[in-house]
Amino acid sequence: MSNLSQRLLTATGLVAVLLLALFYAPPPLWAGFVLIFMAVGAHEWAGLVKLGRQAALAFAGATLLLAVLAYSMNLSDSPLPYLPALAFWVVLAPLWLARGWPAPQGIPALLLGWLLLLPTFLALIHLREQGAVILLAALAIAIVADSAAYFAGRAFGRHKLAPAISPGKTREGAAGGALAVAVYAFFLATPEGPGLPTVLAACLFLFVLSVLGDLFESWIKRQAGVKDSGSLLPGHGGVLDRIDSQLAVLPVAALIWILLK
Repeated sequence: MSNLSQRLLTATGLVAVLLLALFYAPPPLWAGFVLIFMAVGAHEWAGLVKLGRQAALAFAGATLLLAVLAYSMNLSDSPLPYLPALAFWVVLAPLWLARGWPAPQGIPALLLGWLLLLPTFLALIHLREQGAVILLAALAIAIVADSAAYFAGRAFGRHKLAPAISPGKTREGAAGGALAVAVYAFFLATPEGPGLPTVLAACLFLFVLSVLGDLFESWIKRQAGVKDSGSLLPGHGGVLDRIDSQLAVLPVAALIWILLK
């Protein structure tokens, strides 16, 4: 089977499973579904920061326990778990990439893994509780951005966005992604909700975060000397390769939703 066929088959299966779970799974089953992916993502993160096999399994198990504890305490409805994620993606991640800091090791690596994964888990719970369509709309921001950036980059890409981190990304591609997200914002704005200026600003802010999420994972993989975070998804790599942008987008989207309600 060709790599393209693998990618298409895997993508089709992922979308089908996600939509079925998103629209039909009762809340506890949805939480369990998300927990599985978070545990796999935690294991992949442990591999990227060079933990041993037993330590990686322990980290994945600890991540599961912390996520279950946070879920049982209804922390997903509070803005507090999302504020550290906002601070990381707005302040620390840009500095990290600009200065080329190395990947963390030891305890800092574990703490950063939890900072990335646990708010994302809670955001997936909170936004889905607001409605499957709400969560799907938030997920679609990064998907629209990535897709538009890919095609715009192929058609018009001339200037590298971050050649030391991800040589394939271009400024023209990023501009195409921003334009697509701006158009998408027009469809999200409704008379009953926040006005178009607010929705547009939020979507463009989340677009910038999606780019940061993508670049940050690329930087960590480059430091680890690997192309993919894992091999669970044929043709796509690992779970972190599929949710890198969402790690930045979803916690902040949940925070914005809470603050605007």
